[in-house]
Amino acid sequence: MTTTLPPAHLLAETAVPVPPAEVPLVPVDFSAYCQDLFGTLARSDQRRWGEVYVRGLLDVPGRKTPARISEQVLGRRAVQQIQQFVNQSPWPSGPVRRRLAGQLERTLGTEAWCVDEVVFTKNGDRSVGVARQYAPSLERTVNCQLALATSLVGRHGGVPVSWRLLLPQRWDRDEQLRRQAHLPDVERTRPRWRYILEAVDEMLEEWLLEPLPVLVDWRGEGDVAPLLRGLEARGLAYLVQVAPSVGVTLPRPCAGSPYGSGTLVELAVHAAQHRKRMPIAWQDRATARMRQSQVLSMPALLLTEAPHGGGAGARSAEAQPAQRPRHLVTDWPYGRPAPRSYWLTNLSARRLPEIMPLAQLRALSGQSLARLQRDFGLADFEGRSFRGWHHHVTLASVALGYDALSAGGHFSQPTSVKSMSPRPGTP
Repeated sequence: MTTTLPPAHLLAETAVPVPPAEVPLVPVDFSAYCQDLFGTLARSDQRRWGEVYVRGLLDVPGRKTPARISEQVLGRRAVQQIQQFVNQSPWPSGPVRRRLAGQLERTLGTEAWCVDEVVFTKNGDRSVGVARQYAPSLERTVNCQLALATSLVGRHGGVPVSWRLLLPQRWDRDEQLRRQAHLPDVERTRPRWRYILEAVDEMLEEWLLEPLPVLVDWRGEGDVAPLLRGLEARGLAYLVQVAPSVGVTLPRPCAGSPYGSGTLVELAVHAAQHRKRMPIAWQDRATARMRQSQVLSMPALLLTEAPHGGGAGARSAEAQPAQRPRHLVTDWPYGRPAPRSYWLTNLSARRLPEIMPLAQLRALSGQSLARLQRDFGLADFEGRSFRGWHHHVTLASVALGYDALSAGGHFSQPTSVKSMSPRPGTP
């Protein structure tokens, strides 16, 4: 099920959202925060161990192991109880994530949903999803788990609220590995764009979050068309960073430019001969410094979707419905022969001064995920099960969410949450 796509002329004029005004807030209280987020857990002992674990992720220095958490938070060893809560206890992650997302949406100025790859390097090969595989964000092959985190991001930084563990093909074939990791039968290898659409469907349809622009780094991936079509079908605005080698055609007719095809970099250089680059200045949200550059925007049609596009995967005119051309937006610093960055977007080209600061939110999201790994024990999980992995990353997000709320000094009053059924990928 997807939401209805608004008329094209309305989507074209969509402005980058202004952060919502803050509602009346009260100071942060850790116990109240945990009671709100873990209120959906069926048993009181689960709620208690959730609070203990999150407190450990916040306070224990160095590695956040069950032994160190129990000794520092409780003053005694309770390794078995913590391991059972994280690895085996059958509490669903989805409702906790939903309450976290709702709390952040109500309390902090959220401006976009940002999708990031997260790499969990591993030594062995038995933890769920582990394989020797290429990690686009590292630009190399490593033995690891790969995940996609969808964060609510704004001036406060980012907090991941939706997690998807990407399964390599070996985990489809090896039944023994699947049994050992307690991997559900419905969990199979699928394209990365499908994981992203599953995450936004959950956030839109089950969590009822206010739709925001979706930011994605697609530079290390293949055909971007399925992702863009899926976001458009859901009526979502997007800003997707892509590689300069992506094949495109120039829509016809296009004032001042003849019909042609090539890569994005060729299209941008060609368009620069007929269009003026717009000088803009904005504050870099990651460094707080003012930046200056030139921006070039032009309609762009993917070669794989053009009626007469060449190459494998090109669609016929009958198979491809008419569509409004997407825009290519480039960041073109002064003195460079070609752009530094390339984005495909369905945001209005009239909003260029706002699009660049929006793109910068990805840097804030990346910084928050780095802190999650470094300071909140994201990479310290030692279990092997699918359920345990989802429990741990959810609890790490809860810890980071508390840190973000504490930095703002506020906590919104808890609200009741409707019951929900977890989607695939969220046990």
